[in-house]
Amino acid sequence: MAQRSGSADLPLHGGRVPKWLGDRMTRLGAVMCEAIIHHYGRKELLRRLAHPFWFQSFGAVMGMDWHSSGITTSVVGALKRGLTPLSGELGIHVCGGRGAHSRKTPHELAAIGERIGFDGARLATVSRLVAKVDSAAVQDGFDLYLHGFIVTDDGDWVVVQQGMNGDSKVARRYHWLSEGLKSFVDQPHAAIEGTNQGEIVNLTDHRAEASRQGQLDLLQDLGPDRILREFAALHPNTASAPEQPLLPHLVMPAHHDVRESDVVMRRLHGNMAAAAERGPEDFSELLLVPGVGARTVRALALVAEVVHGAPCRFSDPGRFSLAHGGKDRHPFPVPLKVYDETIGVLKSAVQKARLGREEEIGALKRLDDQSRQVERYVTGPSLKEIVAGEFDQSHLLGGRSVFGWEPAPDQAPAELNKKA
Repeated sequence: MAQRSGSADLPLHGGRVPKWLGDRMTRLGAVMCEAIIHHYGRKELLRRLAHPFWFQSFGAVMGMDWHSSGITTSVVGALKRGLTPLSGELGIHVCGGRGAHSRKTPHELAAIGERIGFDGARLATVSRLVAKVDSAAVQDGFDLYLHGFIVTDDGDWVVVQQGMNGDSKVARRYHWLSEGLKSFVDQPHAAIEGTNQGEIVNLTDHRAEASRQGQLDLLQDLGPDRILREFAALHPNTASAPEQPLLPHLVMPAHHDVRESDVVMRRLHGNMAAAAERGPEDFSELLLVPGVGARTVRALALVAEVVHGAPCRFSDPGRFSLAHGGKDRHPFPVPLKVYDETIGVLKSAVQKARLGREEEIGALKRLDDQSRQVERYVTGPSLKEIVAGEFDQSHLLGGRSVFGWEPAPDQAPAELNKKA
């Protein structure tokens, strides 16, 4: 069974992910998924991908614009590139994508099903139905342009798809999980909720069963042309439907900068304190790297929370952008030396864990545990001070954005205009 598991409204952003970031997102996303599967299994990875707050935090910790619609496209693309070579080992497959790639999803599912042994044709039908429900059956003003279908060897799946409303310049992301579905046309969503974008026609509501049957009867008896003529003579029904219960629904702000109102500061201070306390004990070799090492442990504390944290921990996705910054310099340029070191530490930990050596991957878990223990009483600098410190040392940490390499603070601002 399956049902809609949540949704998110995001500012609509243009532009592309630069190759230097896309390649790193591919590597970091894949190794984080490996760690989650190692600790909790494939089903838990699907559950996390089905949660809109976790998904946004996942994209933010990878250096993508923390609040934008581009997180959906870039994360689905990164997972497809990163997990496809590992699909035989991990038993998880990423299909679909944006635009033309979304239309290839049924064919990809059928091919994987034939190779693995599950009913790919049935899942291809599921893919089409899920897309239809969020486009035709729930008319909320968002036109779908991205459809990602992630399936395991066992046939469990999650769908992440996104539509855009060009008038309001907002994108809406829909999450589906293969638990709880009895019918794709009779209340498949646990709920639908979002920022008001105008009148919504929800033909999947259980109360609309008579309407659905009536539409089928009309189509058979009158045909489409006669229906159009009859409809033109009718007055619109202005009665509003009762409100439905709420699902997890994320609404990201339009502003680009990360503000204290976007971050639960006690959690951020907990992450920083845990890095300072656990670092010397669990990451002593890493700390020997001047400058970069200690900063990497702070990034690892946020990455570890994305791997291990409970859903309630992701109410502030902006906090996770403090790990590796953002490609548009919000909250600060991406520190590539830190990013590469994060990937290296995680990759080493996962590879050793496969061989039964749990020391390194256990250290990451302890880092997350420590964050939650100390956040209740620690304090720390303001977000402005933290971000200012990142900008001050950005040029030393390989800071890069879509505007180019980050110059030293005393260099002319024109340096920022160099192309990456």
